[in-house]
Amino acid sequence: MTATGAPIRVVVAKVGLDGHDRGAKVVARALRDAGMEVVYTGLHNSPEQVVATALAEDADAIGLSILSGAHMTLFPRVLKLLDENDARDIVVFGGGIIPDEDAAQLREAGVAQIFGPGASTQVIAEWVRGHVPSPDQGSPAAV
Repeated sequence: MTATGAPIRVVVAKVGLDGHDRGAKVVARALRDAGMEVVYTGLHNSPEQVVATALAEDADAIGLSILSGAHMTLFPRVLKLLDENDARDIVVFGGGIIPDEDAAQLREAGVAQIFGPGASTQVIAEWVRGHVPSPDQGSPAAV
């Protein structure tokens, strides 16, 4: 929770045909345990469904988990949809099996952070607290 009590709201999503969601569930639970409100969308979501959920839930961030190799298509599509909905204030971060050079290109395109395999859930939660604007303060929450 932030200083005034409003928790950061994060949509954790699996996009595309990837059927492995253990990591996404672990991250969702870690963010929840760190005091954030988390909506986990389940498997096989389209970018359109993820953005619609983030808008409906008044999310502060979207965390995408992609293991299928489609990250260079799916992340940019989510960013484009956020642009189209005038919602680029929603921070997009993600993780999965993403080569370093692709992660760098995704960050250049507007993805705030990419976490690779073995990333600590504590590090992820701390990063979210430090980089996602607080819903009540309009700036990143204190770590």
